Amino acid sequence: MNAPTFDRRTTPARQALAAEYLRGQVTAEAYAVGRPMRIVAPYAPLRRDPRPDIGIDTQALRGESVTLYDANEEGWSWVQLAADHYVGWVPSEALGGPGKEPTHRVQVLRTFVYPGPSIKQPTDELLSLGSRVHVRDVKGNFAELERGGYIYAPHLAPITQHESDFVAVAERFFNTPYLWGGKTSFGLDCSGLVQVSLQAAGVFAPRDSDMQERELGQEIIGNDDLSGLQRGDLIFWKGHVGIMRDATTLLHANGYHMLVASEPLREAVDRILAAGEGPIRRIKRL
Repeated sequence: MNAPTFDRRTTPARQALAAEYLRGQVTAEAYAVGRPMRIVAPYAPLRRDPRPDIGIDTQALRGESVTLYDANEEGWSWVQLAADHYVGWVPSEALGGPGKEPTHRVQVLRTFVYPGPSIKQPTDELLSLGSRVHVRDVKGNFAELERGGYIYAPHLAPITQHESDFVAVAERFFNTPYLWGGKTSFGLDCSGLVQVSLQAAGVFAPRDSDMQERELGQEIIGNDDLSGLQRGDLIFWKGHVGIMRDATTLLHANGYHMLVASEPLREAVDRILAAGEGPIRRIKRL
């Protein structure tokens, strides 16, 4: 790229190919308009390179819109996610046509997709909180999906209906395993927890903690004794973010507990400082 201000994570450009809208701004061997697709797998890992032996940068959930720019014969597709603009490679089998726009989102931590409207049938899939589906019809307690399958209808909320308290959403993930790059109820990281919880409340959140530190909320000046905080404040360290449950308690997905854990903020601050990872960098209030 010939514009170093572009963030690799959210700019669909590499040496071989770039998005057509970037022509004249970045240099590439070819340009592509891209075409709309949708995630049809329960979730899809997004990686920097088309290889299964490297870590994931993030995950895309069922129903997310993406733009497909490239695909290779090894079964990988180079896409940009519509929701947070993240760019990377996903398994091609996780993609399908755009279909109908989602009408509902999963509002519980996770829910099963059944082949028919009965809890006694063998389950097909398991969707995590924030997944999006198009409901064709409701039969009793079951929502029939446009792409096939049935979900227990009370586990869904209309796509236009938002949670009133994003912290309450984050608290549902308590004890979920820590997973770098994850954003599902099977495993997620610190910024994934913030992003998924805020999205459930109808608030846009970028993917990574440095982006969130830069773009979310208004900075407040913290007191040396950590007083004056309130529920929903975001606490940022270098490469890490947590959510205040109240004036003194932090909720965060972290590599120390390897879980989404709740603990006194003072304990977290002292431990992180003792580990040489630095003091709090910024406090943001939404």
